[in-house]
Amino acid sequence: MYLLYPSDPYNKTAVDEAFAEEYAAVSTLGLPCSLFSFEDFESNEFRAKPALPTGSDVIYRGWMMTPDVYVRLVEAVTAKEAYLVTQADAYRECHYLPGWYSLCVDWTPETIFADKGADFVKLVQGKQWPAYFVKDYVKSLTTQRGSVAESPDGIAEVVTLIEQYRGSLEGGVCIRKFEELLPETEERYFVLNGKPFSRNGTVPSLVHEVAKKISSPFFSVDTVMAKSGELRLIELGDGQVSDRKKWEPEQFAAILQSQS
Repeated sequence: MYLLYPSDPYNKTAVDEAFAEEYAAVSTLGLPCSLFSFEDFESNEFRAKPALPTGSDVIYRGWMMTPDVYVRLVEAVTAKEAYLVTQADAYRECHYLPGWYSLCVDWTPETIFADKGADFVKLVQGKQWPAYFVKDYVKSLTTQRGSVAESPDGIAEVVTLIEQYRGSLEGGVCIRKFEELLPETEERYFVLNGKPFSRNGTVPSLVHEVAKKISSPFFSVDTVMAKSGELRLIELGDGQVSDRKKWEPEQFAAILQSQS
């Protein structure tokens, strides 16, 4: 396993500050790492330092990118005769909610997918949901307004605000049935090579079941307890671009080492 991190925008010999603690932790465990300039990559130039060894299995740990941009990263790494462990189809499957929803529908809120210009009121007609949680394929609205629409008429407002505050709407619109959840119980797990990991050593059965359904070699699983007492799946993400949340960098580094 070979790890690929973005460099500092102003110093290509240093890791980006956002990943410094994790980079130090994996380096301490002896996991080989390379840096590349994300800014140069955006300009169609890719150069890893040190160079990726020929035939190496590479895991990227860095900023989110659209599936189309990720295809370019796969191509850039392949051109260096190395191999990104997560290929483009697997990245899309976990990065975009529609990619994993049908596989995990039993554990996650009911969801309608739409284009941004759709008639949202018509789409939810007859649903009788208590409210509507609105997001794009990747993220929700994190301003004080939040992503919940109390009525069908409010869905378009949230979509507009996502575009306004995030600059664009990625992929499309997800309208999810609002459920009463306990946000303080939210927990992130990682699945690497089919094996689920937790920061506290306990992996719930739901996460094990999800791990059996998803083909990606490296992804994150977010769960939260509903007020009803049922554990719910609220999000999947590609493991390469998922932040650690409550995980200490040493804990995260240890799961990478265990599969190297």
